[in-house]
Amino acid sequence: MKISIDLTGGTVALEAGGGSAAYPIGSPEAFALISKAWLRSGWDAKYVYGFAWMGRPIIQLPEDMMRAQEAIYRVQPDVLIETGIAHGGSLIFYASLFKAMGRGRVIGVDIEIRPHNRKAIEEHELFPYITLIEGSSVDPGVVERVKAQVAPGERVLVMLDSNHSKAHVLAELEAYAPLVAPGSYIVAADGIMGDLVGAPRSQPDWGWNNPACAAEEFVAAHEEFAIAEPPFVFNEGDVSQRVTYWPKAWIRRKPEA
Repeated sequence: MKISIDLTGGTVALEAGGGSAAYPIGSPEAFALISKAWLRSGWDAKYVYGFAWMGRPIIQLPEDMMRAQEAIYRVQPDVLIETGIAHGGSLIFYASLFKAMGRGRVIGVDIEIRPHNRKAIEEHELFPYITLIEGSSVDPGVVERVKAQVAPGERVLVMLDSNHSKAHVLAELEAYAPLVAPGSYIVAADGIMGDLVGAPRSQPDWGWNNPACAAEEFVAAHEEFAIAEPPFVFNEGDVSQRVTYWPKAWIRRKPEA
């Protein structure tokens, strides 16, 4: 695939599969092509490693966090479970939303919470909204500890952002999807791996060994779930597709009839 951008002429051209096409630079088609190139460039340049939320590194694409905020505010969960803590920035992000909303709390699960990260999270002013659980997110004992933190009738939303192998994400989906409330989501982050084969820090098997493939396999086996990206809450522009590291990530539990 070759993408050519002509800022003077205001066009974006695509050459792929022996064919070619050109689009006005302000069209949704041109925006999608430029975004695809931008996402790949950002991966190579480690762009997402340059952000923090309220003092903690977040290592997420800002647009993904903005879209997550929109979904969280609409769903109004009582509990958000996140697997994969790292520096804790996303835990703090979600906790700040819950403080602003006047409801909700976060459960963070990680196979290893490094002492300096634990200390920073526990000393943060938003820690009262956070519960930390150390251990593999798919270990049955850890899953039971998470479930014990959720009271009957509480509305749950789940973010999966730990080990991104297909097998691990499938195991997480099987373990945590039963907690997800009708109309809420379980999100399998970082399916962009499937588009990054050959890029720096990628692996040859990422074309199939990624969260997006796990999401597709999961919904094929569970008819009560569907891959359904949350709609834009507000949109007066011409673009209706997200710029995201999380393609096919938003798995929604269908509302009860």
